[in-house]
Amino acid sequence: MENGGEAKFPAFPYKPYSIQIDFMNALYHSLDKGGVSMLESPTGTGKTLSIICSSLQWVLDQRQKDQSEKRVESDEKKGKNGEIGSDDEPDWIKNFVVNKDNQVDEKKSEKNKHGFASEKYKKRMNKDSHRDLFSRNIDEESFPENKECKRSVKKNDVVDLDDNEFLLEEYESEEEGGIGSLNSKRKGNKFTVNSSSEEEEDEFEEEEEVKLKVYFCSRTHSQLSQFVKELRKTIFANEMNVVSLGSRKNFCINEEVLRLGNSTQINERCLELQKSKKKEISKMKNLGAEGKVRRTKASSGCPMLRKHKLQKQFRDEISHQGVLDIEDLVQLGRNIGTCPYYGSRSMITSADLVVLPYQSLLSKASREALGLNLKDSIVIIDEAHNLADSLISMYDAKITLSQLENVHSHIEKYFGRFRSLLGPGNRRYIQTLLVLTRAFLRVLLNDKDGNRLNTCPDAEKGVRENKTFDSSMAINDFLFSLDIDNINLIKLFQYIKESNIMHKVSGYGDKMTTMQKGLAVKENGESCDHGSILSGFQALANMLLSLTNNDGDGRIIISRKRPSSSGQGAYLKYVMLTGEKIFSEIVHETHAVILAGGTLQPIEETRERLFPWLPSDHLHFFSCSHIVPPESILPLAVSRGPSGRSFDFSYGSRSSSTMIEELGLLLCNLATVIPEGIVVFFSSFEYEGQVYDAWKTSGILERILKKKHIFREPRKNTEIEVILMKYKEAIDNPAPKSGAILLAVVGGKISEGINFSDGMGRCIVMVGLPYPSPSDIELLERVKHIESLGDTSSMEIPKLSISEEHYGGDVQSGFSILRSCRRRGKEYYENLCMKAVNQSIGRAIRHVNDYAAILLVDIRYASDSSKRSFSHPSSKLPQWIKESLVSATNNYGEVHKLLHQFFRFNKNRNCN
Repeated sequence: MENGGEAKFPAFPYKPYSIQIDFMNALYHSLDKGGVSMLESPTGTGKTLSIICSSLQWVLDQRQKDQSEKRVESDEKKGKNGEIGSDDEPDWIKNFVVNKDNQVDEKKSEKNKHGFASEKYKKRMNKDSHRDLFSRNIDEESFPENKECKRSVKKNDVVDLDDNEFLLEEYESEEEGGIGSLNSKRKGNKFTVNSSSEEEEDEFEEEEEVKLKVYFCSRTHSQLSQFVKELRKTIFANEMNVVSLGSRKNFCINEEVLRLGNSTQINERCLELQKSKKKEISKMKNLGAEGKVRRTKASSGCPMLRKHKLQKQFRDEISHQGVLDIEDLVQLGRNIGTCPYYGSRSMITSADLVVLPYQSLLSKASREALGLNLKDSIVIIDEAHNLADSLISMYDAKITLSQLENVHSHIEKYFGRFRSLLGPGNRRYIQTLLVLTRAFLRVLLNDKDGNRLNTCPDAEKGVRENKTFDSSMAINDFLFSLDIDNINLIKLFQYIKESNIMHKVSGYGDKMTTMQKGLAVKENGESCDHGSILSGFQALANMLLSLTNNDGDGRIIISRKRPSSSGQGAYLKYVMLTGEKIFSEIVHETHAVILAGGTLQPIEETRERLFPWLPSDHLHFFSCSHIVPPESILPLAVSRGPSGRSFDFSYGSRSSSTMIEELGLLLCNLATVIPEGIVVFFSSFEYEGQVYDAWKTSGILERILKKKHIFREPRKNTEIEVILMKYKEAIDNPAPKSGAILLAVVGGKISEGINFSDGMGRCIVMVGLPYPSPSDIELLERVKHIESLGDTSSMEIPKLSISEEHYGGDVQSGFSILRSCRRRGKEYYENLCMKAVNQSIGRAIRHVNDYAAILLVDIRYASDSSKRSFSHPSSKLPQWIKESLVSATNNYGEVHKLLHQFFRFNKNRNCN
């Protein structure tokens, strides 16, 4: 951008609207300045295409600038002309040629260095993913240093197995004194876990590619696929190296592994197969000539990774086919017969643009496992409206009562069998694990025998009253109350990670279970219990690492066993509360971080939670209006129904039969005046089900069905595509009815990533204000933490002004906490609700010629509403909706008249 003027965006495939030019210039200018920027553009304004054309153009311009500087330096030093290409070509075309040639040279030079078969590359993939306090997620590459998990053999051979195969090798900690020594008492310091040698790290750094990269991440795979589709419309698709990343569950084509279903078990099985293969190959090398005899044993590895030639073919195909999304890569992998997960990962180094889900970029463990280098790169986070909550949730840890009982039982059985054969190091660590799991179990079962937790007056009172089943504690209080504060949790975590104990214990457990109960063994050699033991062990390790965080960084949730509960069982959960340190790692590594979304305001909350160190005047913020004219939308606050009853969907009133009936009558009337598709959003699946059943009983459902088809959002994500296809078909071929109604849920799949353009969403009906349940203990912990933010007089987190530490799980105690908040906590609670509303109602308007009505059905949306304990909801609506909002109607007749006029006007306008 010269002299602060406008940049040129020749790659934009259409003539851009003025707001798109403004958005692209704002993004380009933000990349020039670096740092953190927030760019807001309403859904349906071509935001994705604008991001692509602006950010990648900036990359090209930077490379051209670098090339020019290098040519000048070269001319000065050698006196040679370094120009490439003819003078009549545009500069950015020249730059494409320059960079394409460079990339080919880079690929050639890196072929052996970064090929899939490279041992250095494999080491990097297995690099320790748990470097420090905030690298605590054990998901993608769990325990990479673990040795092979012995696979169970066929049932007939089980009895003949020697138990010695489950015996642990001797393990000693680095320091004398072990894990119970006095110097291991807990301190509030940051711990560091290092398992890679310095030589290895130096080796990795030398390999890192210095080429400027753009990392684009979004919340869902469907949103990433949409990004790839938009990218294909531009010239960048052919000129830049692009790779799409995803989870093993999304990429895996090994049917045997896929059958496990659970992501954790798929990850574990994938790693286990590779370790098995690598071990057998090393045996072949050691055996020399006998290796030929053993060669078939390598088949214990994943069949999708046996032939490196196929991996090379996979990469060559991607180079020829251009930009592929996850579905394309999976299909390509199936066609070739090679793993698309590792095939895509092997292309990261040479990529210009990396497209990946939130988890892979925001979780440090995942970044290190994938070998992502963010240094001086550009990170673009789309759909960033709930970024802070999404980020900290990745660092939560949870272990259930059943998992604890399972793990504890198996460790006890293992220790009983091998105690006399184990060395002192293993005995000490295993005994410590038993002490810790027993302490956790006593907490969840309210076992008072030796239970130090009951010395906590609040906890004892809660148990005595038999009401407080959910409670929360600070980390240090939790450790002291259980009398486990003297355990060095870092060393214990390292022991689990490095000693192979979880595989040995689960393997021995498999054998005993198979022998004693005669359980059937699966075709892949695992008993039905194998995965659950491993996942339980990993949950325990996650919890241990979480407990090493600083005391103020999170809270421990204790959800005890209820006497007669049909819901989820008891569990312990660590809830991370601060994202500041986690996010700072990303910001400080990168050149620029762009947060993009349809509705990002209020930005101050995001700044305080993620980058409070950044002064307000250093945060670049840009917001643009919508491309549609005001006459194309009709937002209405509907405060009364056809019978004249006021709509009140607050927690205490929404379940009344009169309120549900009035809503049904409203839908009956809307079905007659609104053409094509209506999407109705409810606050939860439970409430949608309650309303649907009531309508079915009262006959209202039958009345609606006479006018329109009705479809319901399914709970299972796998069924959504089918429902949406049926919904669209009913709108495209309405006869004998006039379209369809889709009943959806705020926060569900439909409210986040589905576009209801044109007839798919002629009207969006928002039922009530979808405030989160105030009985949610995790939510209340976040509210309390956010309420305490902003004290600039001290670096310490201020003490909470809210006294409640334990809750009965009822709504009223939650409301009392919300009422005690002065500003920030209450505002956060309101923002959660209105961001969800804005996401949902933004599904309707998707392009410049689209039009839709938006009905906000609740008296609290009305301008004259007196039933408010929080700030007015309309103040938090997007500007483009707020400007057209009809915030007061005396009766439903007015609503009906406005709708009739609106759709008649837009129908005539589009016909002309």
